[in-house]
Amino acid sequence: MDEKTEQLRDIFMEVADEGTVTETQTEQRGSLVRADSVDDRLADVIERMRDRFGFETDLETERLCAVVQQFYDGDTDEETAEAIGVSPDDVFEARMDLHLLRDDEGTGVDHAPLREHLGDGLSDTEIAATVGAEPGQVTRARRVIETERRARRVSHRFQTEFEEILVDADVAVQFTAEMQEDGLEEAAEDIETDVDF
Repeated sequence: MDEKTEQLRDIFMEVADEGTVTETQTEQRGSLVRADSVDDRLADVIERMRDRFGFETDLETERLCAVVQQFYDGDTDEETAEAIGVSPDDVFEARMDLHLLRDDEGTGVDHAPLREHLGDGLSDTEIAATVGAEPGQVTRARRVIETERRARRVSHRFQTEFEEILVDADVAVQFTAEMQEDGLEEAAEDIETDVDF
């Protein structure tokens, strides 16, 4: 501690009632985007989708919000299912209701010949026999194809809304972190590092 610092400390000690010169730390007062506001915005979109299309999934809105977030985090249906305590089939069903399709949506059956038979009034078992697949694969593929059509009819609007909400949240978190780093750098510039050992 140099002479000037020592003098300032002595002056402070004389005028202050406290016996210490250290400032107490306070908790950070928040960030630009709170996690619950992201969930609220996602829930709003989900409820509008439910009203418009009707859902086959029985999952409540809170879990559906988690499905959306984990989908965009790149989690598999199995990882999402484990995280929210349901089966992978439940997650798949929820994703279809939410128009959340993967680029490589694995159904185990070629969709092109399947599309030709979907309007024929055939059951999934009958279509499966025709295209050489299992009935379960046809059921899953039919669901994917129907979801693709439904999402296209609304120009993938709901997917876009989900993405905007999550991107806004990521940008806000990143911005807050950068502000904190900048503040620390500015504070560190004034610290004396000239120390003799």
